[in-house]
Amino acid sequence: MITREEIENALRNHAAGSVSHTRDFSVLLPLVEKDGELHILYEVRSDDLDVQPGEVSFPGGAVEDGETLKDAAVRETSEELGILPGEITVLAELNYLVTYSNFTLYCFLGEIPYPALAAAEANRAEVKETFLVPLSFFCQTEPEIYFNRLAVCPDPNFPTEKISAHGGYTWRTGTNEVMIYTWKDAGSGKEYVIWGMTAKLTWDFVRLLRLCGLA
Repeated sequence: MITREEIENALRNHAAGSVSHTRDFSVLLPLVEKDGELHILYEVRSDDLDVQPGEVSFPGGAVEDGETLKDAAVRETSEELGILPGEITVLAELNYLVTYSNFTLYCFLGEIPYPALAAAEANRAEVKETFLVPLSFFCQTEPEIYFNRLAVCPDPNFPTEKISAHGGYTWRTGTNEVMIYTWKDAGSGKEYVIWGMTAKLTWDFVRLLRLCGLA
């Protein structure tokens, strides 16, 4: 017979995690100082990628076995941008996103020296190009915000009769908040759309700066 004390002792050092099956991904929100002003660095994903080709993102990817969340963000940034890990300084851990598509996205604030970025050669299999946006742009600009409706599509064989005495069941629905920033580079004339999780992490970073009285 299991006792309360045995349960308490067994779980005393348990590290809480998600009950659901999720994967962990980690990205870096990179700051780059250029011409005396802080910028945020973004990637445009290669058109040859199977997932989200051509979209704007932060450097990052899946966390590998035995790897910390921070180490994953640094490794992925190094591999994608062609920058040595020692040239990447992690300044803080930012807030994370729990997605409806069964993964958690962790985010770290980092700094990359502009000379290192300028000398680097990105991995073209993953990165089509990179661009910088002044941090002041995000401090002065609010994103467009849209709300997509999320609904459950039940398994056709789901035994509704086992969980409902009324012959039917109303599944909970939800909303997915989608943010969009549009940035036009004055030098190249190119227009970039920063949206989705990348935009939300950017927005939340600026929100934290405002809470600290910095923006």
